[in-house]
Amino acid sequence: MAFPTAVNSQITDSITQSNLQVLGTSPAVALSNLYQATAQALANAAHNATSAQQQMYVTAQAATTMGVSVLYSLDTASTGIATKSILS
Repeated sequence: MAFPTAVNSQITDSITQSNLQVLGTSPAVALSNLYQATAQALANAAHNATSAQQQMYVTAQAATTMGVSVLYSLDTASTGIATKSILS
């Protein structure tokens, strides 16, 4: 049973309306927070994938450069050994 109050009914109605407004919008706010968090997580995943791909390309280029360098140095070494044996 409610106790009678000396508060104007317009004030109690406005408080009730604001409480209902908070209750009514909370599902929408919660869902928008979920969508925002999901979008942030997907953006981070895409950024991490791009960064990993760039690093992989740098590593592959370094490995290719070293492989070509080894191939060229093998030829130079054999030429030097052959030249040394000819001149000795």
